[in-house]
Amino acid sequence: MVRGIGASSGIAMGRAFVIPTWEWDFPDKLIDVADLAYEFERLYDGIRHSKDEIEQIKQEFVSVLGEEQTQIFDAHLAILEDPVFMNEVQGIMQRQYKAAEVAVKETIEKFVNMFDLLDDGYMKERALDIKDVGNRLLKHLLGALEETLPPKDEPYVLVAKELIPSQMVHLDVNQTLGLVTMMGGKTSHVAIMARAMGVPYVLGVEGKLSTPIQTGDYLIIDGDEGLVFVNPPEQEIERYRQRRETWKAQQELLLQLADIPSQTEDGMTMNLAANISSIKELEQAIAKGTSGVGLFRTEFLYMNRTSFPEEEEQFVVYREVAERLNGKPLVIRTLDIGGDKHLDYLELPEEENPSLGYRAIRIMLDRTDLFKTQLRAILRASHYGNIKIMYPMISSLDELRRANDVLNEVKAELAEANVAFRADVPVGIMIELPAAVMISDLLAKEVDFFSIGTNDLVQYVLAVDRMNEQVAHLYDPFHPAVLRMLKITVDNAKRFGTHISVCGEMAGDVRALPIWIALGITELSMSVSSILHVKNSLIQSRQSEASTIWQELAACPSSTAVLQVLGRYWETGIAAASKGPKPSESDNSRPASGCC
Repeated sequence: MVRGIGASSGIAMGRAFVIPTWEWDFPDKLIDVADLAYEFERLYDGIRHSKDEIEQIKQEFVSVLGEEQTQIFDAHLAILEDPVFMNEVQGIMQRQYKAAEVAVKETIEKFVNMFDLLDDGYMKERALDIKDVGNRLLKHLLGALEETLPPKDEPYVLVAKELIPSQMVHLDVNQTLGLVTMMGGKTSHVAIMARAMGVPYVLGVEGKLSTPIQTGDYLIIDGDEGLVFVNPPEQEIERYRQRRETWKAQQELLLQLADIPSQTEDGMTMNLAANISSIKELEQAIAKGTSGVGLFRTEFLYMNRTSFPEEEEQFVVYREVAERLNGKPLVIRTLDIGGDKHLDYLELPEEENPSLGYRAIRIMLDRTDLFKTQLRAILRASHYGNIKIMYPMISSLDELRRANDVLNEVKAELAEANVAFRADVPVGIMIELPAAVMISDLLAKEVDFFSIGTNDLVQYVLAVDRMNEQVAHLYDPFHPAVLRMLKITVDNAKRFGTHISVCGEMAGDVRALPIWIALGITELSMSVSSILHVKNSLIQSRQSEASTIWQELAACPSSTAVLQVLGRYWETGIAAASKGPKPSESDNSRPASGCC
């Protein structure tokens, strides 16, 4: 057994099919100067064929991924149109008299190596996109390098050193049991596609296997725990077979909870909202009985494309989500870009520590043209549903007031143009910085609501980059310092009558549910896959039981002690005596892609 990184949840069991590592292997040849024009024509012809192929794949795959996620292929088209990429290829051809395929190969290697050297997980994953596009272009130039495709007549667990989106396109979802890759990242396009397809995926097992996986090896992959078993003994196979059947049965039972009220046995109602980034996720959330959308990550409208989305395009999306929710609340977070989220067409300064740098509201307050475009779209959509506006990364009253000044300017412009919008649209902020926590009494006086973004709050409180493997083990949402930050924020919100909710991984972790009940939190927003798990635990709980444990939690000196208190609650409280599966660490849902 080896432990990698779980990138898409679920259990897969079956024979491995290993995609051999594809290497460029052709002689370096020089061309005659008289043939240079012909080589350029070959290059342009290959680009045209590649772009046509990508467009066709995008159209074929839209039914599997949805419109939002197929923008992955827009990024591939952008590479083929990128002047820096093309200038490099053409320069090699003109200066060194090399054939088109050789120039493309060397350009790909240069950019991939350059990105791999960067201490930035996002840019490392974008190197895969360049490989993918280069692979496609080289196939058209060489007329060879056919992909090794898995069998069509039997199910398999696909294994590769790394996967690229174009390989995912060719997969038969009904035959693909799961995925294992030696490399990759949870925010890669392949990981996003795997989650959208519902295929269990474990990545990052390079260097952890005693012997390489071979085609035909029997594998068990646990996408929740990030485990891979190679040719396990029969008792392990049987154990996971039972776990898989239990998991399937639990999913069917959980679906029956979608339409029942989300409240404790003694009547405390807790709204369970969804974090979404696309219409496809919204459909899944509605099917699971969501109370609304507590976080719409608008940055995904801006990603995997070549330019900023226009106001009308944003308006159409926001309106559709609001209308589909049929009066349920929709909290739209303004653009949260920077840090680990980049836009290829937005030049940002290189930073030693981008998480502490130029990002989110800091960018939007500088680029008020972008900010106003988004706010106009949101305000126009507010006429069609229960929309709320939320600013990310607020650290001071000045930032909040400057953001509201821009919002008021947009309102005045729309009113003057006789454009319909909701003038009293609620405005809130994410509490994700320790600075915001410590002045939450001041902020609470000037906003309609708080949303505690637990992912970033934990990261900043503990000074731990959870994407950094060397310190990720220190990322601890149950650290006493985190609990104290939560208490300060909740107390200040209640003091000034400001609505407060919680979002992020901690909101979807059933172990933390007694904390929210004890603090009097009445709204959680989480990944879609977590909603029914949390509801299952909520309906087995009693407010009277959970509300008594806060003093004990507040006195805990460590996260181990905190988890022991929570564990005793689930073992001895009303939840343990109720029907349904008991909450445990294995119930934790993992977000589809970055949450709060």
